[in-house]
Amino acid sequence: MKILLTGAHGQLGSELQATCPAGITLISTDRDTLDITDPQQVINALEQHRPDVVINGAAYTAVDKAETDTANAYLINHAAAQTFAAQAALFDYYLLQISTDFVFDGLQSTPYLPNAVAKPLGVYGASKLAGEQAVQAASPSAAIVRTSWLYSAYGNNFVKTMLRLMRERDSLGVVADQIGTPTWTGTLAATLWSFIAQKPQGIFHCADNGVASWYDFAVAIQEEALALGLLDKAIPIKPLRTDEYPTPARRPAFSVMDRRATEALLGYTLPHWRTSLRQMLTQLKQQHVTA
Repeated sequence: MKILLTGAHGQLGSELQATCPAGITLISTDRDTLDITDPQQVINALEQHRPDVVINGAAYTAVDKAETDTANAYLINHAAAQTFAAQAALFDYYLLQISTDFVFDGLQSTPYLPNAVAKPLGVYGASKLAGEQAVQAASPSAAIVRTSWLYSAYGNNFVKTMLRLMRERDSLGVVADQIGTPTWTGTLAATLWSFIAQKPQGIFHCADNGVASWYDFAVAIQEEALALGLLDKAIPIKPLRTDEYPTPARRPAFSVMDRRATEALLGYTLPHWRTSLRQMLTQLKQQHVTA
């Protein structure tokens, strides 16, 4: 089986490359090797490689920058997804489109089902939703997989930022009134490999189990990192309100997603976010030891 992967240098792309099962030829592309905003480049790559599956993991994820860099956000998150969806039938491949919890407005108090009404608060979420809609319209056999608060041992993310700040500062303030679910790329990658074997169609949610605020997440990062010896000392962490930490883009106050349909398909319960965090930090420690 041949799989074309976009966003190879991102967190998910790196995880997929590290966990690629035997028997799969993974054609890893990034912005240097494939400009997904150029339809002709995409068609040329599809003609050259003739993949059985395309994982569109590339995304414009700078949530705040997207508020002013709208054109580029839509080019990457919408137009490129539309191109891959439009070519899926012609080249006969299964498309996996990665999306986000930011398609929701956060006004619910119960987990969002895959068919819940999407009402994004900012350009990032709106551009990802436009990508979802383009995929549904042009490639009904595709799967759209929404995830949330993604982190990994690769690249830059909230966990690594917190570890750095906890080493550098005497105290931290972290937003405590935005609720969601931290998700390890290991969980998402395992789900995608399973999806490739089963080829389900439609919208699915993949996030680790449990609920947390960014404050809860930061506290857990410190506790787990101290236990693993990644930090030498604990520092005070203060809960903040969103209005105490203003950002250009509005974030959903509650973006927990219902992942029961995904778990039914997988045949197992997705791990709790705290368990996944411990695994990721253990991986980080091993990388540090072998470096």
